[in-house]
Amino acid sequence: MARSSSGLVAGLTAAAIATVGFLAYQAQASVPPSLRGAHGATASPAPAPTKAPRDQRHPAALPAGSGTGERVVYSVDDDRVWLVSASGRVENTFTVSPGSVDPLPGTYAVTSRSKAVTGTDGIPVEHVVRFTTVNGVVIGFSAAVPSGSGSAPTPDTSVKTGGIRESRADGEAMWMFATIGQKVVVIR
Repeated sequence: MARSSSGLVAGLTAAAIATVGFLAYQAQASVPPSLRGAHGATASPAPAPTKAPRDQRHPAALPAGSGTGERVVYSVDDDRVWLVSASGRVENTFTVSPGSVDPLPGTYAVTSRSKAVTGTDGIPVEHVVRFTTVNGVVIGFSAAVPSGSGSAPTPDTSVKTGGIRESRADGEAMWMFATIGQKVVVIR
């Protein structure tokens, strides 16, 4: 009896794995054309130039080669974000504080959002906009919520974090701009 039960379990497990594989293939094949080429939460980014050209006289200017259309542009090297309209006009730009894990240069899409959660470093955050994962660390923009005393909370620096921290005002601007599916371009 035990042998036939284990054979039945093995057969059911194999059928379940085959079904999940088939469903994953169908899901990948049915991605809308507007999202093809945009990377999901765990996709590997496309190769990008080592550093997008900068206007040395205007360091806050949108770097050339940072994509087209409506998008969020994040410079890993400059710790700066640009919110760019469909016409290519910069709607907002601000500096950020990166987490301990950086996303690789490439084009992504916003995959999830949360109004308020606790970050992996133990800090309460709001306006969380996630767009990728690097080695199991979720990468996204967020604003730290001040503690009851009004001071900035102290993060746990022993934890790998992908939270790109913004001011509360900038976090709200990001929240309003970067909805699910919004293009995020990461540059050096």
